[in-house]
Amino acid sequence: MIRVLVAEDQSAVRAGLVLILRSAPDIEVVGEAADGEQAVAQARELRPDLVLMDVQMPRLDGVSATRQVVAEQLADVLVLTTFDLDEYVFGALRAGASGFLLKNTEATDLLEAVRTVARGEGLIAPAVTRRLIAEFAARPAREPAADPAVLDQLTRREREVLSCLGEGLSNAGIAGRLDMAEATVKTHVSRLLAKLELRSRVQAAVLAQELGI
Repeated sequence: MIRVLVAEDQSAVRAGLVLILRSAPDIEVVGEAADGEQAVAQARELRPDLVLMDVQMPRLDGVSATRQVVAEQLADVLVLTTFDLDEYVFGALRAGASGFLLKNTEATDLLEAVRTVARGEGLIAPAVTRRLIAEFAARPAREPAADPAVLDQLTRREREVLSCLGEGLSNAGIAGRLDMAEATVKTHVSRLLAKLELRSRVQAAVLAQELGI
């Protein structure tokens, strides 16, 4: 079972999300939160596998809540947004979110997105993600630019995988591009994340964009 905490301040929207999630036999909704502070508190108490996090919430916004949840390694975070290029989403990716989802996503796609993040993948809707990453990388940096020297610790194959992540490819897409088994791709992704001290493959994709690889 995938244990999910739903954080959304609009009660009607939250109820709809919970209804959809509970329709799946492999997903269990373990809690609901109406603001960011509740989301962090419940994540600490319930230790879900995943937090479905709205980015625009009262008391503590979803970006700040995501940062706390990820920093404390309480759960993976899948952020919800109304707009695919919402400024909040960029902050959420920086904060370590494992992926993002538009609120108008179909029910079946929502369930598959939850399963994707729970599997440790996190690049959801590659075409949209590529747009998001490209837009993020094009914006003026608010933090020091990434040092290309960080790539020196990666093997040639790991660099190739990182480049594919930067294009928004899924594990299956990378496997096809580089002619390797999908299980091998997962291994390379895990290793490069550890070496680069990144929290998610989405952060790796952003780094690849920033470094132009």
